[in-house]
Amino acid sequence: MEFARDQWYVAAHGVEVGRDLLARTVLGEPLVLYRTGAGEAVALADRCVHRRFPLSQSRLDGDTVVCGYHGFTYDPTGACVFVPGQQRIPRTARVAAYPVVEQDSLVWVWIGDRERADPATIPRAPWLADPRYAVVRGMAPLDARYGLLVDNLMDLSHETYLHGGYIGTPEVADTPITTEVDEDRGVVHVSRHMDDAECPPFYARSTGIQGRITRWQDIEYHPPCLYLLHSRIAPQGVYPPAEGEDSAAFHAEIVYAITPSTAHSTYDFWAVARDFAVDDESVSAYLHQSNHTVVMQDVAALNVLERVIAAEPERYQELSINIDTGGLAARRLLARLVGSGTVGAPR
Repeated sequence: MEFARDQWYVAAHGVEVGRDLLARTVLGEPLVLYRTGAGEAVALADRCVHRRFPLSQSRLDGDTVVCGYHGFTYDPTGACVFVPGQQRIPRTARVAAYPVVEQDSLVWVWIGDRERADPATIPRAPWLADPRYAVVRGMAPLDARYGLLVDNLMDLSHETYLHGGYIGTPEVADTPITTEVDEDRGVVHVSRHMDDAECPPFYARSTGIQGRITRWQDIEYHPPCLYLLHSRIAPQGVYPPAEGEDSAAFHAEIVYAITPSTAHSTYDFWAVARDFAVDDESVSAYLHQSNHTVVMQDVAALNVLERVIAAEPERYQELSINIDTGGLAARRLLARLVGSGTVGAPR
């Protein structure tokens, strides 16, 4: 599938980037990430200009990367500052340096024309860096195109069938959704409000709620990369007050950054931020393990689906129903981004 270039994509959780060289491929472009001694995140093209040796398999010397094959050395701007066997450094001896912004504990890279990179356009996930919330996070690679993960997250009715015993209950599939599209901001909103629902283990064990619940799922999708799920959980019949804080409920802010790696592979960066039991490490451990399990269930299903799609004849006709309105809106906005910017050729 085609990519939307001239966009910001998450390349790593901030905690992944340090003084070791980290390899990532975003929109088919190999990157190497690291931090300078001052703590600044850097992203360079992961190919030495000399003989294409991966810089991610090389070493750091201070703030420079020394190619592990012939010793070409690059500073954080991508400029070559040393070549072996001669004093003169060729004018073209440099690698691409990508605009990087670290925000809300995520490392964003701009893929496209760097003159168009505007950090103000990066969508926010402030709970991930808010000390009032406890956060667990992870990343799972998929052997599947990124559009399949977008479809998966926009239609949460699959929780009932794929994630039963973790986050899925019958009410998720049974409850109708409402979908709204903010055309000016390019954001898709999907809401599912369950007034009387079974409490799944994911929330029963973490909140301590016994019995049935009122459960709200409010999605914001900011194409092409960021997905936010605002999850509200409360004892059945407890609703937000007309004014003031919603202190009788438990809130989980569930974040996914959906980053295309290649035409048929994707990075699934995930995080769960909560405003309850923030100092309880046992709750953090449980939510981390449970959400990891849920993510890996999605990964297994989407990897199967990728293989099915790759083998099917062209012009296969899907059937869409009411629960697909959010996913179809997301597809439309993604296609608009591809059409309005520089299109990346799949690799």
